Amino acid sequence: MERNPDGTFFYPVKLVVGVLYPDENLWRWTAGKLSGLWGAPEDMSPEFPFTVTDYYSDISPVLFRRFLSFSGLRDGGELPEWKRTACRLENESGAQRTVNIDPGYVNGARLVLASTKDNAHRVYIGGGIHGEVTLRFRFKKWEPFDYTFPDFAEGLYDGFLSVVRKKWIREMESRRREK
Repeated sequence: MERNPDGTFFYPVKLVVGVLYPDENLWRWTAGKLSGLWGAPEDMSPEFPFTVTDYYSDISPVLFRRFLSFSGLRDGGELPEWKRTACRLENESGAQRTVNIDPGYVNGARLVLASTKDNAHRVYIGGGIHGEVTLRFRFKKWEPFDYTFPDFAEGLYDGFLSVVRKKWIREMESRRREK
């Protein structure tokens, strides 16, 4: 943890957002809205076909996933607000939900994602939001848990998450040198 100038503590993390979307227009709309909220993306993953479940078929029968990360270190305690903001954007996307936006964070040890849905492996973190450690970084690689979503468990996103993790490490080292 680190201390803010006002004396409060915060947990420095890298904000990441996963987006499920059906087409390039909705991807651009979503990326633009997220940039307006949290600044220009620092990194963007390639596009991945999303084929592991039909849970999101209410959005579209064909979906893609892409991730964004944002510059700077942020307070991981803001995760509930990030998710509530994402839910508001989903509602703005059309008469029915046309995108799924999942904010979370990366640090040196884990990927944490926010959810509005409770489950045995999720912890309530406030304001109707639950947190889930989706992956952990151990022995120089990302490791899933038995509950990890199949696409994350397959390692599809490990390259992108590792880039974000390395930036978190560099930023933390820089902060420590400045103290």
